[in-house]
Amino acid sequence: MQLRVAVIGQPHGLRGEVRLNVRTDSPEQRLAVGSVLETDPAEAGPLTITKSRIYKDAWFVAFDGVTDRTAAERLRNVALVIETDEEEDRESDSWYEHELVGLEALDPDGYTLGTVTGLEPMPAQDLLVVAEPDGRVTRVPFVKEIVTDIDLDDNCVVIDAPAGLFSDEEMIIADGDEPESEEPDGDS
Repeated sequence: MQLRVAVIGQPHGLRGEVRLNVRTDSPEQRLAVGSVLETDPAEAGPLTITKSRIYKDAWFVAFDGVTDRTAAERLRNVALVIETDEEEDRESDSWYEHELVGLEALDPDGYTLGTVTGLEPMPAQDLLVVAEPDGRVTRVPFVKEIVTDIDLDDNCVVIDAPAGLFSDEEMIIADGDEPESEEPDGDS
């Protein structure tokens, strides 16, 4: 199975260096000088890393044979991938994006919140992307306190969302109170 390590972003400078959108928890290992990475699309690679550095919390690399900005620009949006066995070095509470996409998102009472459409890596924590039934997209912090259960066998994820995270259109007014009408009282 192929997993994305990073996606190549914009060129940096004139000598072929590029910024990476990192998608791995171990960039020091995966993006080390000398690493040979397959690509998606396959015809763009394989690529060998000749330089790797971090600057202002971003990863920058140079590849063998990519010596100018024009060549680096041709690699923009190419994914760097590795072949892996899903179970190797796997933590019990870690998930790959492909495992989560398509799962039904439920609240703790079993009501449908939407469908998981992606996972966005962020500096603090990843965000679970959920498409709500009304078409809105909600990004849910992927932390145990909010995403309380993931059940691949039942094809669902349980989200104990804080108030206001998901659409509020279907909220029922407490105690059956109806909002007051703004109709004129007829004394005009």
